[in-house]
Amino acid sequence: MSRVIIRQLSLLLITLFLISLLSFSMSYWFPGDPVTNASGIPIDHPRYEEVFEKRGFDSNIAHQYISYLRSLFEGDWGQSMQDNSEIWDELSLRLPATLELTVIALAIALCIGPPLGIIAAKYYRKPIDQVIAFISLAGYSVPVFWLAQVTILIFAVVLDVVPIAGQINPLFDVPAVSGSILIDIALSDIDHKWIAFQNAFLHIVLPAIVLATAPCVLLVRFTRASAIHVLQQKFVKGAYARGLSTAEVMFKHAIPNTMQPVTRQLSTAFSVLVTNVLITEVIFSWPGLGNWLVRSIYERDFPVIQHGLLVLASIILTVNVFANILQAWRYPQVRQEFYAR
Repeated sequence: MSRVIIRQLSLLLITLFLISLLSFSMSYWFPGDPVTNASGIPIDHPRYEEVFEKRGFDSNIAHQYISYLRSLFEGDWGQSMQDNSEIWDELSLRLPATLELTVIALAIALCIGPPLGIIAAKYYRKPIDQVIAFISLAGYSVPVFWLAQVTILIFAVVLDVVPIAGQINPLFDVPAVSGSILIDIALSDIDHKWIAFQNAFLHIVLPAIVLATAPCVLLVRFTRASAIHVLQQKFVKGAYARGLSTAEVMFKHAIPNTMQPVTRQLSTAFSVLVTNVLITEVIFSWPGLGNWLVRSIYERDFPVIQHGLLVLASIILTVNVFANILQAWRYPQVRQEFYAR
């Protein structure tokens, strides 16, 4: 197991190094001055010469890259070219909002996807299986931006059961401390805290469901295929022959073996979720990293684009690596695939 951990962490460090090189190179790929692209400081700004020397632009490219890494670890990520706000400060508030929405959506997908896949496999080729298979195929085919617009039209406009956009009603003056609206409400001293919590929940439930749709249907399809294969194995038939009930066979034999290949697809589902969060945040005006990044692309805010992509890529990579470590720890077969017993 230690060999697996060392190998995966080495892969993480090497890939993070390559991602940082790509992010550093963007300062030269974007049009305009590389110093301005990296820091957001215009040429006519009084601090331009200071930043020029601090970022190592008066030295060779290797020294510039080392200075870039130093600025990353020091939290000196520059400022936005649009509103001159510090990127690190803005990111520290927007990233938790994105993680809050992502975690809730992933929880919804995990609670709905695998159970539906197991039910479909249990009733293989029966009407309930065909219905679940049709819904999963339709959910996978529908673009997230179209699904978001339709759900807003139905639940926010026609039925008027949830708000259209935002994190919370502006009447609730919740101080931004962590960036996560639910945590900020819990930490605040505002009146009617429970009502504010309910309002925030109503704001988050619709974008979370829309965001959870794609990974949910992926998990349904993965689980269904895995469960169909497991239920046809001899050890399952032998369990029935020994007189075990359907519940005992499913929970003691079928489901544990079904979930082994499914857990290996969680990183794929998470990658799809992070990709869709960019569009979801824009449509629902969710003040997260995705909304900020898309707006920066439209406004050609190069420092924000550079560091926003770095953060998103690092999150996806880190989750994938730790998912591999978790699978290797839980399943010996995975350790053998990683050439470490």
